[in-house]
Amino acid sequence: MRGMLTACVAVGAIVLGSLGTSQLSVADESSAAPKVLLETLLTTQLETAEGTDLIMSRVVMPPNTELPKHWHPGQEFAYVLEGSAILRRDGKPDLTVSKGEVAKISLKEVHTAVTTDQGATILVFRVHEHGQPERVLVD
Repeated sequence: MRGMLTACVAVGAIVLGSLGTSQLSVADESSAAPKVLLETLLTTQLETAEGTDLIMSRVVMPPNTELPKHWHPGQEFAYVLEGSAILRRDGKPDLTVSKGEVAKISLKEVHTAVTTDQGATILVFRVHEHGQPERVLVD
């Protein structure tokens, strides 16, 4: 697992340094609260799994922020580059992930992430059905 994780981080570092990014700030524009920054670093179809996309993103969560509740039409793997976050999943205990740790979020699992006083930077890999939205918000 550590070898695979090292390879994923190496790929992430290469992509961070070489590709243009698509950025999205997640916050109410009328709010003075710090915004979560979501950068889509890579979207590509997997050659070995027809109809499947890999989406790699960098998420920067300022201190004391929470993502909207959502789910993904695929699996998600999150590697914490800096800081820590609390992963909240419906029907499961909260999971705190810190720098150097990985969390797996199952297909269509409703979840959110929350930071405390230190914030977090997370490298996220999503394996999705081609043509589906990256995330679906939940009330």
